[in-house]
Amino acid sequence: MMDLDVAGLRERLGRARPAAAVYGDDGTGREEAATVAAVLVPIIAHGAGLTVLFTQRTAHLKAHSGQVSFPGGRAEPGDASLEETALRESEEEIGLPRARVEILARLPEYFTRTGFRVTPIVGLVQPPLNLTPDPHEVEAVFEVPLSFLLDVRNHRRQTREFQGRTVGFYEMPYKTDEGERYIWGATAGMIVNLVRTLAD
Repeated sequence: MMDLDVAGLRERLGRARPAAAVYGDDGTGREEAATVAAVLVPIIAHGAGLTVLFTQRTAHLKAHSGQVSFPGGRAEPGDASLEETALRESEEEIGLPRARVEILARLPEYFTRTGFRVTPIVGLVQPPLNLTPDPHEVEAVFEVPLSFLLDVRNHRRQTREFQGRTVGFYEMPYKTDEGERYIWGATAGMIVNLVRTLAD
């Protein structure tokens, strides 16, 4: 199992390329993912160890309601880059100032069954965090130790029935004092790509 500090994270992301990335939900082709989007994968540089920040979406949203995700969204015409998209959306969703984020890398595009072509942007954030989540979009913000996510024993492969066919997905349930946070689907797939990139 990898145990990374900030220097190791920067070094590995600076040189690594994933040999076998998870490029999308099972059965999702690139031609189906027409909406360009980006998410921020915020890695928090706590003195006691690195963590990854996630959001829990509110239950009333039309898409992916109640699910665990990274802050982000669709690209807008005024965005100069996908990095800008991820930073803008993170500022809007959770109040994370873009000036606090050091961009480290892009991960492989991820194609979702809902028609999005998502580019995860890995960013390093120095605490303390003074976040102001948008209550319309975000029910909760929480952190998971990077060491938990890097441990492939926590990457479970599951299947479910979807529109008459069996599809596979990753899940990474994480237990907290408040209960279990269920990380799965596209978000879990992006984490797998991060781990494979760091391990390359």
